[in-house]
Amino acid sequence: MTTMKAAQKRAQAKVEYNAFLAGCPSRQLLDRISDKWVVLVLCALGGDNGPGRPGAAHPDPPKAMRYSEIARLLAGVSQKMLTQTLRSLERDGLLTRAVTPTVPVTVSYELTDLGLSLHHMTRGLRNWAQTHMGEVLAHRENYDARPS
Repeated sequence: MTTMKAAQKRAQAKVEYNAFLAGCPSRQLLDRISDKWVVLVLCALGGDNGPGRPGAAHPDPPKAMRYSEIARLLAGVSQKMLTQTLRSLERDGLLTRAVTPTVPVTVSYELTDLGLSLHHMTRGLRNWAQTHMGEVLAHRENYDARPS
């Protein structure tokens, strides 16, 4: 009987990930990263702080942000939801949390390389939603006006 090293086990598990299977752990990750607050936090930390510029050649660079900056930018997010979102992203290795011992304590968040790789996709998703919202609203209106 052969034994596998941890790296070999991870490599084998990676090959076996299939989100179409009910027990696949990648489903949990998909559930997390498809959350609107996750997408918006990633976009905020990735430098997409404006109304969106689809196809912009020079987006703002990613930057570290304080909790209060993120909270102000994400209109409508509760303190509890933002805290849960940031903790889950930190747990998954998508961002880092830095605590600076000042008075009061300064806490900032920054995307990791893994988080940046996901941010590139969420930027496109956000831009698509903003660009096509008018069309989607028109389709909803037409659908809702149809007789049942």
